[in-house]
Amino acid sequence: MTVRILGDPVLRKKAQPVTDFAQVRAIIEEFKLTMYEQDGVGLAAPQVGISLRFFGMDDGSGFKMIVNPEIIEKSEEKELGEEGCLSVPGVFADVLRHKWIRVRYQDEHGTYHEELLEGYPARIFQHEYDHLDGVLFIDHLDSKTRTALAQQLKKIMEESRKNKESKGKK
Repeated sequence: MTVRILGDPVLRKKAQPVTDFAQVRAIIEEFKLTMYEQDGVGLAAPQVGISLRFFGMDDGSGFKMIVNPEIIEKSEEKELGEEGCLSVPGVFADVLRHKWIRVRYQDEHGTYHEELLEGYPARIFQHEYDHLDGVLFIDHLDSKTRTALAQQLKKIMEESRKNKESKGKK
């Protein structure tokens, strides 16, 4: 699996709900391997070109597949924390996220789960959840930070476009 980079249109599409859980189970090992090989703590399906509502995450307690997630409650209190993204390589910035969230999701077998996530696990979940709606962490940055990163983001998009064009010529 290849991680899609900023500029790829699939990263900006709203993903569709999963109805065929066998499809998720069939790719789970390759999906997990891709996330770990890239040193990620999360990977959303759109990041590998699959426009479906699922992601994998590992907050240090092991890999978990999250399918058709919902955030059903969130704290009013927010906290700032540094984030990066496999689809925006080399860019790190502070992002404001809800301190805790209550979530409902299905696993790769379709079984429902409900959890209260706080701190780091909540941050990972919110970051990956955003991917399913075509939102990247850079969209949460204030204008001053975005301006400071503008050249770097432009360069990433240009390199992504060039790579796509060279692959298309093969």
